[in-house]
Amino acid sequence: MANQTTNPINKPEEKGFGAGEHAERLSGLATTEQAEIDKKTGLDIFRDMTLGRRFEDKCAEMYYRGKMFGFVHLYNGQEAVSSGVIGAMKKKHDWFCSTYRDHVHALSAGVPAREVMSELFGKETGCSKGRGGSMHLFSKEHHLLGGYAFIGEGIPVAVGAAFTSKYKKEALGEKQSDSVTAAFFGDGTCNNGQFFECLNMAQLWKLPILFVVENNKWAIGMAHDRATSDPEIWRKANSFGMAGEEVNGMDVLAVREAAIRAIKRARNGEGPTLLECLTYRFRGHSLADPDELRQEEEKQFWSERDPLKALEKDLLTRSLATTEELRAIEKEIDKEVTDAVEFALEAPEPKPEELTRYIWAEKEERF
Repeated sequence: MANQTTNPINKPEEKGFGAGEHAERLSGLATTEQAEIDKKTGLDIFRDMTLGRRFEDKCAEMYYRGKMFGFVHLYNGQEAVSSGVIGAMKKKHDWFCSTYRDHVHALSAGVPAREVMSELFGKETGCSKGRGGSMHLFSKEHHLLGGYAFIGEGIPVAVGAAFTSKYKKEALGEKQSDSVTAAFFGDGTCNNGQFFECLNMAQLWKLPILFVVENNKWAIGMAHDRATSDPEIWRKANSFGMAGEEVNGMDVLAVREAAIRAIKRARNGEGPTLLECLTYRFRGHSLADPDELRQEEEKQFWSERDPLKALEKDLLTRSLATTEELRAIEKEIDKEVTDAVEFALEAPEPKPEELTRYIWAEKEERF
């Protein structure tokens, strides 16, 4: 069972730039042995994580070839969080709010790879019509409420969506909220005002929302355990009387189980959950980051805990998949990603005369 807010606060010692505090915390968390899944679910999760990984690898290739511009923040290493949380929710029914590291969240939510890649190339066929780029993916159809360039921006938006869900249900005389919202953000956001204000409001009104902290140990170039008085973010839930839980964010099945518990609480009208996922990004902060601050020892420690490799091992051990099935999925994903790039390269640019389009909301386009 993952740690929950009933445990006493026990601050770890300063661990500097090594694997340190995160590694110690991982050792006491739940394992995938507690998670029960069937073959279809296992293969679906593997496919989603593989799509996220291969898509991001292709983005890096396109960026370094000079085909993609601007700031591009990749998600490699954190796929278990996106697939674990969003995979446990209802697509086109629940709501999702992302960050500037939003490509994989969009893919997990069901936004087609063609639309995401087109947006990264600034094309009219992108999910934000080429106006948003890497950090501002949006899809009304797939209930993706946006990526945001500044940390903490998306949390109030997600709280607003959760309030809307609850308000609409109560207006119809029903006690339970039908839709749940997931707000994703990083460890660097958790000392910002929006974080605390929104946790307070969500708990006060028992809103159906998951606050998902993707604690990848680094906020650009600042190690998390050197920037906060108590690095165990999930414990902050206790200050608001909110459910809080930490989970191994490199273990997709553990993340999924924790998300299922939180979603159940939200749908039952029991309010929000602060879910801290201990994870790690395998690349620098962005593709413009030379990634010289993190020690090689630390990177090696986390690469050995690759969530995709861990899932593959788990599926094979449980006889839920064969090696041949997994390799076939990878080939399908490679074709899908290649198709997305070819589609994006050939897609039209936004028309200059439509520069101001989408600035003002038309009546039929409102949320």
